[in-house]
Amino acid sequence: MGEVFVTVGTTLFDALIRALDSVKVVTALARKGHTSLVFQIGKGAYKPYVDNGIMPTKYFDFAPSLGECMSKASLVISHAGSGSIFEALRAKKQLVVVVNDLLMDNHQSELASELSSRKHCVATTPEKILQAIENLDSESLVEYVPGDPVNVARGIDDVLGVPPALSDE
Repeated sequence: MGEVFVTVGTTLFDALIRALDSVKVVTALARKGHTSLVFQIGKGAYKPYVDNGIMPTKYFDFAPSLGECMSKASLVISHAGSGSIFEALRAKKQLVVVVNDLLMDNHQSELASELSSRKHCVATTPEKILQAIENLDSESLVEYVPGDPVNVARGIDDVLGVPPALSDE
């Protein structure tokens, strides 16, 4: 299958890195056919164990862009930040979104749940990541198709009573 890319974006989410840095989880990824593991750990203090004996593993804190890491990956495991989620979906990657349930007013949970209910990704928590990986069925995921911003703008114009532009007619 290929590489697994794990990202926490610019956040601190050691619980995600720690949950994935276990023999059981790495073994489950290998059983699914994945061959290497790359962690982007952000501001985290926890450093994953790179000599796990199961698959090549490496980590880094930040990069100017995560696009190259995403493009190499067959599976992206991401925190629930909208930027990371939509970058992975636009890249047409299998996606597991891990919600940080310790955050207050957790709008990220709402986004992850909505996208999961539409079958664009699998949403989970650090405590349930092993189960999510074991049950991951790429055939059941539905490709994300971004909305058309022109239609959104027209809808807003309609609500505000703005007449259509000449080019719309």
